[in-house]
Amino acid sequence: MPSIQRIGVVIPAFNEEHSIGLVIKSIPPLVDEIVVVNNGSTDRTAEAAIQSGATVLHEPRRGYGYACLKGIDHLLNRRATIIVFLDGDFSDYPEDLPDLLSPILEGKVDFVIGSRMIGEREPGAMLPQAIIGNWLASMLIRLFWGYRFTDLGPFRAIRADALRQMNMSDPTYGWTVEMQIKAAKLTLNCSEVPVRYRKRIGRSKVTGTLAGTIKASAKILYTIFKHVFIKV
Repeated sequence: MPSIQRIGVVIPAFNEEHSIGLVIKSIPPLVDEIVVVNNGSTDRTAEAAIQSGATVLHEPRRGYGYACLKGIDHLLNRRATIIVFLDGDFSDYPEDLPDLLSPILEGKVDFVIGSRMIGEREPGAMLPQAIIGNWLASMLIRLFWGYRFTDLGPFRAIRADALRQMNMSDPTYGWTVEMQIKAAKLTLNCSEVPVRYRKRIGRSKVTGTLAGTIKASAKILYTIFKHVFIKV
């Protein structure tokens, strides 16, 4: 690994004007660049992010994966060596970032998931459908590829060279599970660290509605079974 690391953070954000500033200001100073990808917001998310010191990119195509891909492209062009993904709703604790980065900085692993399942969760922060979905997806990844994950949590860090190998493509709900499947198929060194999790500010765009829950669940399962039959 390079002796000098350049760490970039990608925060996909859709209508998070009330939380995005709190997220940005809570990120430890060890980060070189914070990139907020404004994913078609209709509120003042972009303005709040700029005021808090972040680089703001605009991705009008709605979708978590589209936003992440936009941020990745920017940070790779800026020669980031480690890329962190973090939600913009203030449910994650950015203060846990040093624990997330430590295994990569020590040269032990390529990819780290911040697991809410083994960390401390505020009561009600994760709805039952999210807990069940994480369990099922993790079980299927272990069954098909032999990798043990406990969570599909959005708070994660990966070496840039490993991320390039993945050739990520999912534009929406399948993004996080695609990354974990491809890590397994590429036999990357992966680990999980416990992270804290709290109730988000505002309603979840995924598990906060029945339609969102059904769409996300279907896409995650589709992504898993699709990758059983294709190469990376």
